[in-house]
Amino acid sequence: MPTNEPRPTKAVRRDEARAKAAQMRKEQERKAKRTRLIGIAVLVLAVLALGFIVWKIVTEQNANESANSEVVYGGTAADVIPPALADVSAPAPAADNGGIPVSGNGADAVGDVGDGDVVLTIYFDFMCPVCGTFEQINGEDLDTLLADGGTTIEYHPISFLDSKSSGTSYSTRAANATAIVADKDPEHFAEFVSAMYVDQPAEGSAGRTDAEIAKIATDVGVPQDVADSFTDTVSGTFETGSADDPTSNEGTWRTFAPWVTAATAQMQTDIGEIGTPTVLIDGKKFTNWQTPGALLDAVNAAKS
Repeated sequence: MPTNEPRPTKAVRRDEARAKAAQMRKEQERKAKRTRLIGIAVLVLAVLALGFIVWKIVTEQNANESANSEVVYGGTAADVIPPALADVSAPAPAADNGGIPVSGNGADAVGDVGDGDVVLTIYFDFMCPVCGTFEQINGEDLDTLLADGGTTIEYHPISFLDSKSSGTSYSTRAANATAIVADKDPEHFAEFVSAMYVDQPAEGSAGRTDAEIAKIATDVGVPQDVADSFTDTVSGTFETGSADDPTSNEGTWRTFAPWVTAATAQMQTDIGEIGTPTVLIDGKKFTNWQTPGALLDAVNAAKS
């Protein structure tokens, strides 16, 4: 049967209401504190993210500036006076005209023109997209010519497209790496040149990083210590201004950057213009290299 419990007094009800209200205030304060902490955490993460973005931009900018300072001869200063080939250090197999002759497979064939060989001369810039097309069409035929004998391929790495690599002097950096391979590991020289055109960077991009160039080299068999030396630098004096009024400057650049720039200027002297790819068979320009097999046929015909 129902029991008659005494009704809480007004004072008790007031105390209970106060206690409940106090509990609700504590809960609201706890939620508000949690919301503030979340907001602070989000703000901190946003600041950190912004800081990382700024750091990344500054780091990349400094890297580009560092690369430029190391390849002054590569054209980062528009008024650099190119040195003469006779005045710069060249890779061991290089000829006096700035070419690197390859007369067959193996290290012993780099640096020599075969006796009675047809000489196939190729001027190229690693940032040049048409040079990439040349390699796609004729790369296997060049390998065939070297394997068959009777042909010396004279490679001329030049760097007239440094201005097309977003300030990284990619043409000079890539040509310098090629010169180092020729100098220290000639056995893999021709293979490295071909490999550099696989997935070629677009003209106007930053080109490949130094680490990516080194990876291509080691992938074709270049020893790691040789690849590591791609970023070695030397110091000295270079001239800016004009030949009539030169100004001497102190600079630091990649090992064979002066040679690359001298070889680029030598092309103007020997050919009368600078452009890539430029192909010659025994000193005569050959322009039909876009037709698959045409270059191979023309070289073989010149042997007879």
